[in-house]
Amino acid sequence: MQVIAEPRRREILRLIWDAERQAGEIADHFDVTFGAVSQHLGVLRRAGLVLVRRDGTRRYYRANRPALAPFEAMLEQMWTGQLDRLAELAERAEAGDRTEVAARAGRAEAGDRSSVATRAEPATPSNPTAAKDLP
Repeated sequence: MQVIAEPRRREILRLIWDAERQAGEIADHFDVTFGAVSQHLGVLRRAGLVLVRRDGTRRYYRANRPALAPFEAMLEQMWTGQLDRLAELAERAEAGDRTEVAARAGRAEAGDRSSVATRAEPATPSNPTAAKDLP
């Protein structure tokens, strides 16, 4: 179905799958304007995939689970796949951070050793001034 092919609409459905939420609360999860999220909610509502409950001036949105039943397995698989990719990226970033920290520590340690070796180098016939460089 074309309506749920759009990634933001799928994310909106995920947000309201198990819980009723206000439009502003839904919009807070996105980096687009409230108006853009409102348009997505309108498309989902017109398609019958979202239910709206009014309470005064507030509107609460919930996924219309019976209407979405034919797509439930597909949506949940997509959401799980997104979570798996996110976890994989986080693990890679964490492993990369550990590798970079270890590499930095190794470079610093090697630098410390070389400077210690230079300062502690005794004077030799091939380098008679080595010990004179020290205070």
